Amino acid sequence: MKIQAAVTRAQGEEFALEEVSLSAPKANEVLIKVVATGVCHTDAVARDLGISPYPIVLGHEGSGVVEQIGENVTSLAPGDHVVMSFAHCGQCENCLTGHPTVCSRFNELNFGGRMEDDTYRLHQGDTELGTFFGQSSFGTYVVAHERNVVKVDKDVDLALLGPLGCGIQTGAGTVLNRLKPAFGTSIAIYGCGAVGLSAIMAARIAGCQQIFAIDVHDSRLQLAKELGATHALNGKQVDVVKEIRDASGGGTHYAVESTGVPPVVRQCLHALRPLGQAAIVGVTPEMNIDVHNDLMAEGKSMIGVIEGDSVPRVFIPKLVEFYKAGKFPFDKLVKFYNFDQINQAFEDSANGSAVKPILKLA
Repeated sequence: MKIQAAVTRAQGEEFALEEVSLSAPKANEVLIKVVATGVCHTDAVARDLGISPYPIVLGHEGSGVVEQIGENVTSLAPGDHVVMSFAHCGQCENCLTGHPTVCSRFNELNFGGRMEDDTYRLHQGDTELGTFFGQSSFGTYVVAHERNVVKVDKDVDLALLGPLGCGIQTGAGTVLNRLKPAFGTSIAIYGCGAVGLSAIMAARIAGCQQIFAIDVHDSRLQLAKELGATHALNGKQVDVVKEIRDASGGGTHYAVESTGVPPVVRQCLHALRPLGQAAIVGVTPEMNIDVHNDLMAEGKSMIGVIEGDSVPRVFIPKLVEFYKAGKFPFDKLVKFYNFDQINQAFEDSANGSAVKPILKLA
């Protein structure tokens, strides 16, 4: 079938909306009409740094309606409202023990450009176009494996839900699935973008007594306080480590680092109390740390977390229920754009004027 998609042909190029061909779903796959899709920093990385082969259709926070199912599909039916998340094999040890975010084929299935059977679904004449995260949601229709498609309630605005598939799931899941803070403990969230703000909302759900938000934009710090932060610190204006240590009685129990900025990573370690745990979710370049003084001497832990260590088909419906109950108001992060405004949405995301852009396709 013919669809409209945002095609990326070369490193750093702007998105171009073009007509492309989409093959029918195969066994265990579904055809989905995309209603909306989030704009995520990972899409910008793929566009600009060449982590996936070009040409490709990016997009990996899609929401939509199932239109057709392939053979052997049992969990979905035409008309279902769905959110699409990351691809995983469902067969390796990590998938089978509830950790599909570290699937042994994660990089291949999400960044390799091909579907699980090593073939393509997107074409333009004789040219094959890569698929991203097993979905390529920067298109009016997608074909995805049922394994990474999550059925959601029809009584919630479907256009709002796409970011639950990656960025928002990452922040909330890092707190609720991996760190699992004890009631009444303290946590610091470094970076108040969509991931960090989702972590703040999750920390409030978990019952953290002190929630420190750290950023360099006062507007985002104000939003962080609205969403549950008890302290807001502008890293350009105060000594973050001193402020946290003074207010928390020696440092926080937990930290979530979402900026990927090496000096901020060090801050998050220095502002932990003994036995504190820091979860790194930002894409961080090579950097140096003093293992003895920053970690071992005080029994601290630093862990990496991908996609919030989530099982999407279990965790995303939980987030929807929290949202319906008024406990996870992630709609406050969102700004909507039409599909043909995709380049503007990425620009606004980069300059900080939009926390979580969502493109409406239908």
